This record gives sequence, structure tokens and C-alpha cells, in this order.
Amino acid sequence: MIYKAVAVIMIGVSLGLINTPFFAESKSSEIVLSEKSGTDAYIASIYNNISTNNFSLPNKKAFMEAMNGYLELKQKGIVQKEILTIVDYTLSSKQNRLWVIDIENNSILYQSLVSHGRNSGDEFAQNFSNLPGSYKSSLGFYIAAETYFGKHGYSLRLDGMEKDVNNHARNRAIVIHGADYVSESFIEKHGRLGRSLGCLALSPNISKDIIDVIKGNTCLFVYYPS
Repeated sequence: MIYKAVAVIMIGVSLGLINTPFFAESKSSEIVLSEKSGTDAYIASIYNNISTNNFSLPNKKAFMEAMNGYLELKQKGIVQKEILTIVDYTLSSKQNRLWVIDIENNSILYQSLVSHGRNSGDEFAQNFSNLPGSYKSSLGFYIAAETYFGKHGYSLRLDGMEKDVNNHARNRAIVIHGADYVSESFIEKHGRLGRSLGCLALSPNISKDIIDVIKGNTCLFVYYPS
């Protein structure tokens, strides 16, 4: 049923009914507001029917923004799989603030800890950058691309989709990888999660599983209210 709802939304996308800041087209404000209201209603219906599998739901506003961008990227043919990953940096690093959602079956597959960049903040991420050498996290929409083996083992490259927000991600080597400092034991010892150089680091116990699900051109959205 949810898949059919998404299909209906995609028809609206193909007719130009959905706009996001990085793919927006010029329209009258009344038409845009009407179309956005209809799209938001569809997305809210999806949100309200997610099978959580005993995980918690992501923030609704984050989900709404993530779904709008996901649908745009899918309509453009950039997204290849019905998988959406959401990272919510409004939450403490001690909380499970990454979600992997199966859009086709409308269910949460994973929820986990995830790091932020060392210069983005301590327990909370509050400062973000697209600049090389900043050691800060970047926000916005990404495509989870191909895997490779690097200094952190099995890792996943990310391509930022938003100019001046995260489009330097690949050049900055902002990737997903496992790290020992992403663990409950680290939190117990330091009062916060360990921090990366800007990468989305996961627990080594779950990083491979998550990478294998989201690799191959899926949508990833890093949320923080602006």
C-alpha cells in the first residue's frame, strides 16, 4: 500500500508538482503552496504508517524534508534503490540518531549511533562546513555511492548533492566507516560519542551491515534546522 502511495507521489513529481531548494522551478506562489500541501499530506501518511520494528521514529520534520529530497533525486534517476537514510544532528551523540528506512516496505531497518566531526561540537553537533580541512560535518542530501577498503576498513563513499553545502564531500573524503570510538563504552567513559574528521562513523559491529544496505546510489539526508 505504501509503495502505491509513493508511486502516486512520483506521478506528481513527473508532472512537476514537487519542488526542493536545489531543484526548484519558477511557479506562482499559490500553485506551489497547493502542490506542496498535497505532497506533504502523502509523506505524512507514509510517516504515520511506518513499521518501526521496535525502533523509534525519526523527527517528523526531518523525515518530511528527507522524503521530499529523496523523491526529487529518484525522479531525476539519481537514486537507484528504495532506501532512505536520515541522520538527525539535533540529537545528542549519545542517542541513536541514524535511521535506515526501507521506503518500498515502509519499515525501519536500522537505527544506530553515528559520529559527527570533531570541530562540529562536543556532545552535540552545532557547527557545519563544506570546507576541506575544517574537520566539521556537512549537512544536506548525499548519494551513498560505492564501497572501498581504506584505513578504516570497509567504507562507503558519499557524494554531496548541494552546492556550497556538501558538494566537496568526496574531495574531503567524507565517507561512512566503522570506528571503535562509536560505542556505548566510549560514551560511558567520556560522556559523549567519539568524533571523526567529518565522516559519518558507525559502530564496527553494525557498519558493514548498514553499508551493504545503503550502497549503490541511495539517498542519505543529514538534518539540522537552518
